[in-house]
Amino acid sequence: MKKLICTMAMAALLCGAAGAAQGSYTVTAELSPDVRVVIDGTERIFYNVQGQEVHPISYAGTTYVPIRSIGELMDKNVNWDESTSTATIGGARVTPDATGTPDKNAVTQDITLRIEPGYTIVIDGTARTFYNVNGQKVDPALYNGSIYLPIRAIGEIMGKTVAWDEATQTVTLTASSSGGTVTDFDTGNQTGGTGTTTPTNPGTTTPSGSVTLEQAKQTALNHAGKTAGQVTFVKARLDWDDGRQVYDIEFIYRSGTGYLEYDYEIDASTGKIVSYDYDAEGYTPSTGGTGSQTGTITEARAKEIALARVPGATTANIYGFERDWDDGRLEYEGKIIYNGMEYEFKIDASTGTITEWDAESVYH
Repeated sequence: MKKLICTMAMAALLCGAAGAAQGSYTVTAELSPDVRVVIDGTERIFYNVQGQEVHPISYAGTTYVPIRSIGELMDKNVNWDESTSTATIGGARVTPDATGTPDKNAVTQDITLRIEPGYTIVIDGTARTFYNVNGQKVDPALYNGSIYLPIRAIGEIMGKTVAWDEATQTVTLTASSSGGTVTDFDTGNQTGGTGTTTPTNPGTTTPSGSVTLEQAKQTALNHAGKTAGQVTFVKARLDWDDGRQVYDIEFIYRSGTGYLEYDYEIDASTGKIVSYDYDAEGYTPSTGGTGSQTGTITEARAKEIALARVPGATTANIYGFERDWDDGRLEYEGKIIYNGMEYEFKIDASTGTITEWDAESVYH
């Protein structure tokens, strides 16, 4: 595969998208013409509608390809709604795949890639969030007016097994009866791309062909012998463990003057409990709080407290926000990406005190 050149057709389709989403930032990535994409035994070469070959982009161990090319892979249409910063992939494709002449003169080179956390990608009617094999969220990217998505995550959605061969610089997607798995791909083995990824809340997106988050929560409740009305969920999200997707479920049950904390890992494909434990917590919440749980501030108030530290930022700049339980204390955590800086924070849910705050440039 040769160098990734922006598709002119998608540039027209997505023109103006660069400024549509808040929280975007630029990184140094690598145009990677030597990366080959082999799907079901056939090497695929992608072209824009002008017949120019387009190539993968490598950044922080993840390989990206243009959304138009992904539409071709999935045999679906691609559309862009600038008013909502939403790209959709769906419906039987009505235009033929682009053809052209291979670019034999392409060379590896550094490029400026724009990361767009605010973009929404809807596939077959469902908004999707993408992750690498380590469970880290991978945001859509923008290059020369075209949106790029991680091919690994798209392979999973297509129900294919995705693998990376470092020796030949080849990513392979093959049919999988198990619904799509990953073997040592996007693990940082690739060269190029000087940026780094930051772990964020893996969210609650349901992987294709698996149990839902609500089903996983109910499995945990049934095992613990509790009902949803008896507990407070402090974590319920899709995550990765040893290359497989699992649901991390954590909830608190009040017992006398103290609390029991239950932790579950549930296989996202089978719904089986992978591991579980529960511990007695000595934390007793104070009274008079403003949240739904006695003695806690609301999520909205926690966000206000964090945003007060970053003048000009809004809730649209907050990512990975979640409620967690740490050493017997309920807390909120997340990050703010704004004006070229990334701020990570933790806030005591009982007092509203910021217990941790870290700031760094997104260009490091």
